[in-house]
Parts: sequence; C-alpha cells; structure tokens
Amino acid sequence: MQESKNLKSILYNKCQEYTQQRIDNARNAMKAAQEAANEESKSSAGDKYTTDRAMLQLEKEKYVHQLDEATKLSKTMDFLDIVRSTDRIELGSLIHTNTGIFFIAISLGKISIEDRDIFVISAVSPIGKLLVGKKVNDTLEFNGRTITIIDIS
Repeated sequence: MQESKNLKSILYNKCQEYTQQRIDNARNAMKAAQEAANEESKSSAGDKYTTDRAMLQLEKEKYVHQLDEATKLSKTMDFLDIVRSTDRIELGSLIHTNTGIFFIAISLGKISIEDRDIFVISAVSPIGKLLVGKKVNDTLEFNGRTITIIDIS
C-alpha cells in the first residue's frame, strides 16, 4: 500500500513537471514571437511588412493555443487526488493489470520508474475510457487483448 502511494506521488510530480514545462515553453514562445513582431514593425515597410506581420501573428496564435492546451492539463491535475483510494477506477487511480500498470491522469505515455514501465494515460484516451469505472477482477477488451484489473490504488 505504501509503495503504491509513493509511486502515485512520483507519477503525480512527473505530470506536474510536464504540465509546467509546457506552460513555460508556450509563454516563452509567445514572448519571443511578440518581440519578433515588434522588431519587424521597426525594420519593415510595405507589402513585405504586412505579410511578415501576418505570419508572426499566426505563429503567436499557435503558441496561444499551446498555452491554452497546457492550462487545460494543469486544470486536470488540480482535480487529481492521489491520496483517495476507491474500489473503482477514476482520475488519480493507479491500476495494476495482467498487461501492465496504468496511472489515470494526463496523457504522458510510458514512464519507467524503478525498472517498471507505467503508462500515464488520460481518462478520455481510448483505453482510459474503458478503464474508468472498472473494479478489481473486471476485464475489458483492448486492441484484441483481454485486460484483467488486478489492483486499484
């Protein structure tokens, strides 16, 4: 039980780090795009100026979208409770199955911790949707494989 709590804490921290890194990267890229736009307005004139300015605006909008997506991940992490233990799989659950270990949080993919591979997945991912609400000894079919829930913490 304590091992699962420690593992959940490590996974939660990795998700938080990833989310913060995405937010920081998007903000830095937005700032750089704005600085480039400001420099462009000082040094250009005519049609080239209009085209360059439009391209820089599109780039900035791309980073605004990335920041929005990263903020959504951060909000998902705010709802994640790693202390709570339930008999059904939900956001924040660590699930041991006959095919591997899953952590329901945000989509990070496979993470190796202490020589174990853990799949950090979103509750709205294809497998996440199948897992949420299941309990120990339930089975499900995914990609032609039968998955049996062994433990939930």
